[in-house]
Amino acid sequence: MEPIETEIVVLGAGPGGYAAAFYAADKGKKVIMVDQDKRLGGVCLNHGCIPSKALLHATQLMTEAKESANRGIHFGAPKVDLNQLRSWKESILDKLAQGIRGLAQKRKVNILTGRGHFEDSQTLRVETENGQKFIRYDKAIIAVGSKPAMPHAFDLGNKRIMTSMEALELEDIPKDLLVVGGGYIGMELGTVYATLGSRVVLLEALDILLPGVDPDLVRPVMRYAERAFAAVRLSTKVLKMATSGKQIKVTMEEKGRHKEELYDRILVSVGRIPNCSDLGLENTKVARDEKGFIKVNERRQTADPAVYAVGDVTGGALLAHKASREARIAVEAILGEASAFENIVIPAVVFTHPEVAWCGLTEAEAKKNGVQVQVARFPWAASGRAVSIDRTDGLTKLIIEPESERILGVGIVGAGAGELIGEGVLAIEMGATARDLAASVHPHPTLSETLMECAEVFYGHATHTFTQKRDTKSRTTEK
Repeated sequence: MEPIETEIVVLGAGPGGYAAAFYAADKGKKVIMVDQDKRLGGVCLNHGCIPSKALLHATQLMTEAKESANRGIHFGAPKVDLNQLRSWKESILDKLAQGIRGLAQKRKVNILTGRGHFEDSQTLRVETENGQKFIRYDKAIIAVGSKPAMPHAFDLGNKRIMTSMEALELEDIPKDLLVVGGGYIGMELGTVYATLGSRVVLLEALDILLPGVDPDLVRPVMRYAERAFAAVRLSTKVLKMATSGKQIKVTMEEKGRHKEELYDRILVSVGRIPNCSDLGLENTKVARDEKGFIKVNERRQTADPAVYAVGDVTGGALLAHKASREARIAVEAILGEASAFENIVIPAVVFTHPEVAWCGLTEAEAKKNGVQVQVARFPWAASGRAVSIDRTDGLTKLIIEPESERILGVGIVGAGAGELIGEGVLAIEMGATARDLAASVHPHPTLSETLMECAEVFYGHATHTFTQKRDTKSRTTEK
C-alpha cells in the first residue's frame, strides 16, 4: 500500500494536538491530524474540562436558586431531567467539536480517524474503519493526552466503580456516593453530584484538600465542602473494595481506625496516567520516565529527532492551556525558530465552590525553597462587589519580591477566580511591580478591584481595609 506523504503528522486531536496542527498549517506546513475519536477535541472536550464545567454551571444555578431565599426571592424545589441534562451537555460537545473540524477544513488540515501506531521513526500506521493506512512524515507530534488512573485494588470490573469519564455520563444520581481523592476532579464532580441530590462522602489520604494549593486558598473550599457533602474525611485511605449485592463495600482506615461502609457508587479520582500504551513507541527512539510519561526537552523534542510530544503525555501540570502553549513551541522548534518552554507562567484553576486560581510562585513553594517574599492579602469581605453578590468568602493574595517589589505569584479564591487570574498572569509575564498594579485604576464595584487593593495592602494604604504600613527598612517582613 502506497503511504500518504506529509510534512507533519499530529497524533491526537485535543487542545495540544489541534493547536499544533492548526499552527503548523498556518505556518505553511502540510499536516495530517490523527485521532481515534470521530468527535474531535480530545479528553478535554469530550471527557474532562468542557463537560465538567457545563455540569458545574448547571448545578450552580440550583445552588443560587436555593440561596436566593436569603434575599427574599423564593423558587420551588428544582426538578432534574437527567436525559435532557445529558442531551444539553452533549450538544455543547458536538458544537465545539464541529467547530474544530470546520477550522481544520479551512486550514486544509487532513483528518484521519483511527488508532495510530508507530512502525518506525518516520512511519505511522493508522487502523481505520476502512483498513490500515500508512503515513510517511518528516516530523511527528504526539499529543494523545492522559486517562484517569484506576488502582488495581479498586478495579473490580464493576460499573458502580467509576472514573471521571463515567461520572460525567450521568447515568443516574446515586443515593450514596463515595469520592476517593480530594483533588480538583474529586472536588468538582463531588460538588455536581451533591447538588443533584447524592449523599457524598469524600476521602483524601493527605491531611488537606486540593494538595499543592496554598492552605489559605483551600479553607473557603473546605468550609463549603463540609456543608455540601455528608462528610469530608482527611488522612483517610481506602484499603479494599468488594461487590456487595447492588452496592460496593469499602474498607477504609481513618486515622488508624478501620471501618466498613456501603455505597451505591464510587468515584475514583486519584490522578491520571499517560495514554502511551500500544503506540509503538518501542519502534522509535522515544524514551519514557518511570511513570510512563514521554521525556522531552524544553523544545518539546523527544529522544527521537523526528518525534516531538506535548501536553499530558509529557507529564508536569496536566492542563489543556499548557498543552496548547507547548504545541506552538513544538511547531516553532520544528521550523527552526528560537522557542522553548522556559519561564512561562501557567495558571491553574479549580472550579470548586468557590473557585480557586493561582499562577507563578506560591507561598508554599517560597517557604519550601527558602525564597524570601512578602505576602499581601485582601479579604473579599471588604469588597463591595463581593458583599453585593453574597460571595464574601474570597481572598486575593500577592507574592512579592521584597527588594524589587516585583509580583512573583498571585492566588485567588472566590467567585469567578478563574476569570480574574489572567490579570495575574499578565502582571508576572510583564514583570509588573506591586506599585504598577496599585496604580492601575480598576472599575468599581468589581471583583477585579481586589487585585488593585491587594497591591495597596502591600503599601499599607488600601482604601477598603486597614493594614499597618509596610516597614520599608525591613523588606522581608511578611504582610
